[in-house]
Amino acid sequence: MGVRWIGGLLADCRAAVVTPGFGCGLLLMLLLTVASVAFVDRPVALFMHQHTEYRAVLHAMTMIPEFLGVLAAVTIVVGGAIRVLRGPLTGAASVVMLASLSMLLGEGLKTLLKIVFGRSWPETFWNNNPSFIQDGVYGFSPFQGIGPGFGSFPSGHTTAACSALVVLWLLWPRGRPVYAVLILATAMGLVGRNYHFVADVIAGGGLGILVAVATVRIAAKRRLRGIAVERVR
Repeated sequence: MGVRWIGGLLADCRAAVVTPGFGCGLLLMLLLTVASVAFVDRPVALFMHQHTEYRAVLHAMTMIPEFLGVLAAVTIVVGGAIRVLRGPLTGAASVVMLASLSMLLGEGLKTLLKIVFGRSWPETFWNNNPSFIQDGVYGFSPFQGIGPGFGSFPSGHTTAACSALVVLWLLWPRGRPVYAVLILATAMGLVGRNYHFVADVIAGGGLGILVAVATVRIAAKRRLRGIAVERVR
């Protein structure tokens, strides 16, 4: 029974991502990322390093995904308890739970990609990490781990924001202006504070969007055993 369920889940995952729209989105993200690495990242990082205005505000903007992460953790714990004690989640509760699960999936994938790509950071922030601004280090060192020097790509904060908020974008369309502002504020804060290169944010945002779309498609197909996926109008 368990093997059959896992096999069915894997088949649904494959069906959710092997589509023309998903493939076009992935290709667009790759093209924008490569272009940014080649032509945009270094001049923007230098510009942001030379302009230190509003750094406190920009830093505050980067905390949006941290807040969302706390909400997601609470939602998964409380929602899981409700599922066990009272039965399937429906309506708003099901949407919030799905967004939280999408965020959790995005977190795992971005961690794996950080290890794979091993990109150095724009600036030096802790433990004297090598960076573009301080040391002129610019590039990728695959499979160096997520130590102090090689965890810039993709942006985990942008992945977190998009993986959760794009689920809400799809299922709670009335709140789209709010979701857009939160995502843009996160991206602007990360780039403006020089915590990430532009390409890191593009890749992180693209990853989060793809994760959210796949999560909603899989959930709609399987009903995720206790989460009734429905678009809240």
